Amino acid sequence: MTELRLVIFDVDGTLVDSQRDILSAMEAAFAAEGLAAPGREEVLSGVGLSLPETFARLAPDAEEGRRARMIAAYCEAYAGLREAHGPDSSPFYPGARQALDRLAAEPWTLLAVATGKSRRGLDRLIAAHRLEGVFASRQTADDHPSKPNPAMIRAALSDTGVAPTRAVMIGDTGFDIDMARAAGVASIGVGWGYQPAAGLRADRIIHDWAALPGALDQLMETTR
Repeated sequence: MTELRLVIFDVDGTLVDSQRDILSAMEAAFAAEGLAAPGREEVLSGVGLSLPETFARLAPDAEEGRRARMIAAYCEAYAGLREAHGPDSSPFYPGARQALDRLAAEPWTLLAVATGKSRRGLDRLIAAHRLEGVFASRQTADDHPSKPNPAMIRAALSDTGVAPTRAVMIGDTGFDIDMARAAGVASIGVGWGYQPAAGLRADRIIHDWAALPGALDQLMETTR
């Protein structure tokens, strides 16, 4: 009998490419306070953190109340863009949906999400892409400290009953990899996300989804 394993996914920059709407919403948030938005690379370098952590990095001189208004403006703008663009707001990276479907069909594999998104944002993305029932555990920034705190991974392990030695975190940022390390699980970095893969220090790096099955087998030898 095959021992259960848990595959945990980051969302933005890993499964889907949300950068168009992230950048537009960030411009709106800064404009609402009469400020110039940071550049693309600076904004994308913080994707994966919770919004309070993100705005603390991007607007360190703003007082707390002002940052709270910027967060509210960002959320409002992002929700509007998501409503306008539908599934195209966060399109899958090539091969991502097929990878999810393949893993979900394996009775010995459970899937989870650990994301800096809000619960509402994740639920809407799952509905837009018809992913209901795919993930056994959904962990968001609403319920946990920001990455790289390991709380989200620990909650996913608790939800599924899978041991850390049988789990892997897949993400595109150092926040994901550091979170995995702190939780004592293996990590896979992706080469198409918002941070350069060379700096991720993951246990494995993949540059297309077709390489995922082999990377998983290398990290977690299947027990039959």
